[in-house]
Amino acid sequence: MTRKAGNAASGGNAWQWSRTAETRRVLLNAAREVFCEQGFAEASVAAVVERADSSVGSLYHHFGGKTELFLALWEEHQAAHEQTAVTAVAAARAKAEGRDEDALELFIAGARAFLEGSWERRDLARLFMDGDAPPGFELVRRTRSREWVRQNGVLLGAGIDSVGRLTVAVLTTIIGEAGREIATSSSKRQANKITEAAIVLIRRLGSTSIDT
Repeated sequence: MTRKAGNAASGGNAWQWSRTAETRRVLLNAAREVFCEQGFAEASVAAVVERADSSVGSLYHHFGGKTELFLALWEEHQAAHEQTAVTAVAAARAKAEGRDEDALELFIAGARAFLEGSWERRDLARLFMDGDAPPGFELVRRTRSREWVRQNGVLLGAGIDSVGRLTVAVLTTIIGEAGREIATSSSKRQANKITEAAIVLIRRLGSTSIDT
């Protein structure tokens, strides 16, 4: 009897977790639409909950407010970038089939994935780059950018000397700026041209500055 009760409780917890996750997802989707249409400053909690067919109390329960919604969208956007890049790098490693890995080509595989995501989620990319954000967001973005440079340095096997650090920072900046241009592109064809131009720059600079 105890086991049955436990199983019932477990099932109830799973249902509650699923319901909570779905509520968060609906609110985030609504916030994405409202923020991208109106910008952070002009958007209101009321507009988000109306779009989500939810309540103000539910929004504050799950996120705490408008700023937290914005930051949650940012974190999801960054996590998606990171996951696709990691997957692309892993696929490139597997394709090497035991041959010596070319660190620059692995980096380029990750860069392509990032730039593809910049097109697929261009509404969010434009939202986060236009400067209309809650107080403190710029610090959050700069901190994440420094971590991105550090991770790229590890992937490229760059030395700790000033030239190596500079090169990694420049290569990372190329990806970031290309992503901004892609997010504002009028077509996928134009976005692809920007991607290829960025890859040419990365390969040219990386091949002469990074010891692979």
